[in-house]
Amino acid sequence: MLIFPGTNSESETVRICRDVGLDAESVHWSKAASLPKYDAYVLPGGFAYEDRVRAGAIPAHDPMMDYVIEAAGKDKLVLGICNGAQILLEAGLVPGTGAVRRPTAAFTRNAPSGKFVCKHVHIKLSGNPSRCAITAALPSDAIIPAWAAHGEGRLVATPEHLEEITSGGHLTFVYAHADGGVNDAAVPNGSALRCAGLTNKKGNVLAIMPHPERDAWNFNHPHRAVGKDILAPSGGATLFRAFAKALS
Repeated sequence: MLIFPGTNSESETVRICRDVGLDAESVHWSKAASLPKYDAYVLPGGFAYEDRVRAGAIPAHDPMMDYVIEAAGKDKLVLGICNGAQILLEAGLVPGTGAVRRPTAAFTRNAPSGKFVCKHVHIKLSGNPSRCAITAALPSDAIIPAWAAHGEGRLVATPEHLEEITSGGHLTFVYAHADGGVNDAAVPNGSALRCAGLTNKKGNVLAIMPHPERDAWNFNHPHRAVGKDILAPSGGATLFRAFAKALS
């Protein structure tokens, strides 16, 4: 779990990773040299470097990302959530259709309001689950509950690069309704392609904008709890279970 100055979602993300069986821990930016020993990386949400310039732009050039870029090139798994997703796009790792740190797409200001959005959402798997290693264990058309909590979550790219994303199978998750229906009304931020998540060419890096870790235990959604244990992982934990299976 990479911790940049301003990261603020690491605790619950570490916790859900541990609850699904992963041996997870946080790594402070001052301990970046320890990163190569890990098997996979998660970039959690927050406001790294106060989202100066634009969300993810500065941390994408942090020395910690040198290790992540190198690891991704060696097929290690990388998951970025919200601010982590913004960082992965700014670093050029996702969709990965250009050079490193030369982004071909970005998450920018929400439309039409241009304001921060905090809203419960659902994201639906788009395409073949096996296209991305982290989603390979999910069923086709899996629907995962999550919380959108961002000011810059709208995917933007040139028409040519949006076509690359579509034709290359990079679109991993789209915003959807709870029943699986997909239309513009389900999109909280005006994101192009109704995009909620993207993967890279190899399928070992996944960037998703909403927070599944904020809807990951029964106590987060008691009205749709799975079983009687209020502390049991459920809901958004589905994605982290798939992540754990990919690592196993």
